[in-house]
Amino acid sequence: MLQTMIELAQSAGNLIMDIYATDFASHAKTDASPVTEADERAEAIILKGLTQHFPDIPVIAEEAVAAGRIPEIASQFFLVDPLDGTKEFISRNGEFTVNIALIQNGAVSAGVVYAPAIAWLYWGEIGQGSAKARISPGQPLPRTWQKIAVRHCPATGATVLASRSHRDAATDAYLSTVKVAELIGAGSSLKFCTIAEGKADLYPRFGRTMEWDTAAGHAVLAAAGGTVKGSDGAPFLYGKKHRGFDNPAFIASA
Repeated sequence: MLQTMIELAQSAGNLIMDIYATDFASHAKTDASPVTEADERAEAIILKGLTQHFPDIPVIAEEAVAAGRIPEIASQFFLVDPLDGTKEFISRNGEFTVNIALIQNGAVSAGVVYAPAIAWLYWGEIGQGSAKARISPGQPLPRTWQKIAVRHCPATGATVLASRSHRDAATDAYLSTVKVAELIGAGSSLKFCTIAEGKADLYPRFGRTMEWDTAAGHAVLAAAGGTVKGSDGAPFLYGKKHRGFDNPAFIASA
């Protein structure tokens, strides 16, 4: 299953980079967030592949949900964000990702995060660990992967990641309670992966996110030894259909 998720993420990333090289356009969805041809076509690739390989597992995907196509979920389901960081895609800074996650009984089980513009793919599977590899669009998948794991937070203070596009006052208030050595702005689910590979320590998020924004990165981080919890310390779970699949505030940490 994980291999299929990796292959589909790469296929979606290949398409995204083809569109990235063109003079693409964007438009606003009903919630005013931007969407491009890349979001929609990449999601179609992933949905087709997941449905072919795992027809009995429901898929909650960002653009399908926006169009009102919401399947009934069970104890096991996929969460898909075909292009996390659409604003980064539009601004062409490279910090956008393809995200596919498997959820079991409300908890992350496995996840794949592919950043095609910077050619890094990360995966994590609970109980199996996390790894990364350089994968340029259109190139074969590697035979070997570099294992990754979180680090101990340095005594000098935490390297903290904050959203480049969605920074808010609540985040600043939280950071005033933390010993911060460095604060870095970053986009998309790469923030989870940066902590997972031991290059940062903390990612607080008090602004709104959706389940498909966080699940794949959460899986990579959790499998690498990190945690994601609600800002109140509660377990961070998925399948919250009653609240439209949006997330409460959370703290991701090593």
